[in-house]
Amino acid sequence: MIVLTGNDLKSGAVVWWTGADWSVHVDHAVDVGDEADSIAAREEAARRVNAPYAIEAARDERGVRPAHIKDRIRALGPTVRPDLTLKPAEPDIGNWVI
Repeated sequence: MIVLTGNDLKSGAVVWWTGADWSVHVDHAVDVGDEADSIAAREEAARRVNAPYAIEAARDERGVRPAHIKDRIRALGPTVRPDLTLKPAEPDIGNWVI
């Protein structure tokens, strides 16, 4: 699965392409396949996202999980305070990152 990520131009938040818009939740990301470059170029030109790029990910029963640890950290949020992440109720969320 190939998904797009970048940063929201207004807020700076990490965002994920949903097929129609951008979401702060990686679980909303869709497989863009061969369209990654054209979607990224179009969205950056429209000034909705900054520095979009394609990454490998996998979808399982827990949702979408980026393949690389850097993007798993970007998807989750602060690693120093689990209560401030995007998934604060999950007690073993640290295992999701690593």
